Amino acid sequence: MSTNAILDGKRVAQEMRADTALLVKELVARGITPGLAVVLVGEDPASQVYVGSKTAAAREAGIRETTLRFQADLPEADLLATLDRLNADPEVDAVLVQLPLPKHLNAARVLERIDPAKDVDGFHPLNVGRLVQGKSTLAPCTPAGVMELLRREGIDPKGMRAVIVGRSDIVGKPMASLLLHAHATVTIAHSRTRDLPAVCREADLLVAAMGKPGFVTGEFVKEGAVVIDVGINRIDRKEDMERFFPGNAARAAAFAKNGSTLVGDCDPATAYPKASRYTPVPGGVGPLTIAQLLANTVMLCRARRGA
Repeated sequence: MSTNAILDGKRVAQEMRADTALLVKELVARGITPGLAVVLVGEDPASQVYVGSKTAAAREAGIRETTLRFQADLPEADLLATLDRLNADPEVDAVLVQLPLPKHLNAARVLERIDPAKDVDGFHPLNVGRLVQGKSTLAPCTPAGVMELLRREGIDPKGMRAVIVGRSDIVGKPMASLLLHAHATVTIAHSRTRDLPAVCREADLLVAAMGKPGFVTGEFVKEGAVVIDVGINRIDRKEDMERFFPGNAARAAAFAKNGSTLVGDCDPATAYPKASRYTPVPGGVGPLTIAQLLANTVMLCRARRGA
């Protein structure tokens, strides 16, 4: 397949971040600096990396960023009190609690404590309800970033048959709402869907978001469909690398050097070749999530401060 079939999330994310930086510059010139507070509890390695990427991107865009780091044994009452302080802080426009939280913390209770007007991830039940109803609100960063990618790449979901594999609150469900509001006909499929490959083959737009490396094979993809691969999975078995990337010398060399590589929820060897357009891993959906986080921060700032 020619490289023009690739939906270059990295490039689009750079465009989004440049747009956001320009908006921030305009706000700062008016005496308003958007403020983002990130709360990280525990020492989860992946979370440490994600938070580092988010905060660096925020600073680059000119956003005032504060990261609050806590030990994994932080009492829930202390975390809720921290959120209360951030909700009351006039310099904080957006609040993000990095997931997953340690098991002793009730994630639903924690997320509900964030002021909906500062809920940069769009996870508060009030914002979820507004999204479902099609009212003005921001959406969770990953599905909102996907919609921006489609818009900038000239892919209009209107009239498309869209199938989303995965029903998480973070990606699957909000993705369905956004596509439905964009006038697609939407099916949410999952592990208990009967004849899942046949359902997926009906899709003009297929979104893979179940967190299983290479699960969606060519059997799932209709010829010419647009494939959005949301998954980011690290594999460390040589046989998996050879199955997903047969004959890819560059990937094999990197795997030999690092001992692992990334693969999406789609099998790149069989699913991508059937697509008319697709998001690769890495360089597809991943960069869009951070770019959308910055955009959401600015949206919240402008709404709160009437800018």
